[in-house]
Parts: sequence; structure tokens; C-alpha cells
Amino acid sequence: MNKHFLAAWSATGRAEGGYVDHPADKGGPTNHGITEQVARAHGYVGHMRDLPKEVATRIAYEQYWQIIRLDDVAQISLAIALEMFDSAFLCGQATVVTWLQRCLNVANRQARDYPDIRVDGLMGPITIASLRAFISKRGMNGETAMLNALNGLQSAHFTTIAERREANEEFWFGWQLNRVRL
Repeated sequence: MNKHFLAAWSATGRAEGGYVDHPADKGGPTNHGITEQVARAHGYVGHMRDLPKEVATRIAYEQYWQIIRLDDVAQISLAIALEMFDSAFLCGQATVVTWLQRCLNVANRQARDYPDIRVDGLMGPITIASLRAFISKRGMNGETAMLNALNGLQSAHFTTIAERREANEEFWFGWQLNRVRL
């Protein structure tokens, strides 16, 4: 684990808090932002209330940082890597990568700056290269624009899931207030 991950984990850990088992949350019990399903998939067998922070940290690194190659993203833009990491907890890794790919495709000026990429939710070398080309072309303004776009998609995602499942209305305000950063 490196300093970029630890910075992201620290920020997400503060947002997620400790053990939560809200009856309206179909994800079930979580601790340090790790759902029971994810913890079990990583070999944790105890009660979620007792999930050690060290185990949660390892799971977060493997499941939400490494799997979507955020070390590579952080080399291009730490801010975008931190945003994607945080969003992956609530929205899913593939969803967050899909948002980035969609934004990169519409930001390439009809493929003049770099070719269109496949929107498949997989963070591969072409997506990384496209992000590098975008930031190289657009600089800090590009980083700001991409963060705004990713947050806009996240906000719309939260509204959509609250519309589709009435019980999620319980969480909509907190998601918008605490998770979407424009």
C-alpha cells in the first residue's frame, strides 16, 4: 500500500465511519465501508461489527484501489484517483470506470486529441493512456472538468437509484451532501 491509497482510505474511512446496519440498506451490514458480501469474498468470517480496520484496509486496497488501477490514475491525477476510489464504494468499480470512459470519449473533440475508447467498465491501458492524453492536453482545467463530470454522473446515479427503490430515499440527502463534491 502506498501514500496515495492511504490518503484515499483515510478520506473514505472518515466518510464511511464504523459499523452500520441500516434496515433500509439492501447492502446489509458494513464496517469501514466494506459490505458483508465483500468481506466474505475476501475470507472474513467474523461478525461485521468486529471487522478489524486493518482487514478492511487490505480489502479496500485490493477491491477498490488495485482492481481499477488507481495507482496508474494517481500518477496522472491524484484528485481523479481519490474521487474514483470514493465513488467505487457506493456505485461500484465498473460503474465508476464506465463514467470515466464515457467522459473521456466526449472530451476527445471527435477523436482529434486521442481515439475513442470502448466503454466496458474495465480500467485498461487504453483508458489510462486516454486519461493521460486528456490531462496533458487540458491541464488543471481538464482535471477540474473531469472531476465535475464524474461528480455530476455520481449525483445523477444517486437520484436514479433513489427513484427506482423508495427505501433509498432514506440515503439520498446524505449521499448528495457527503459524497458528491463539486
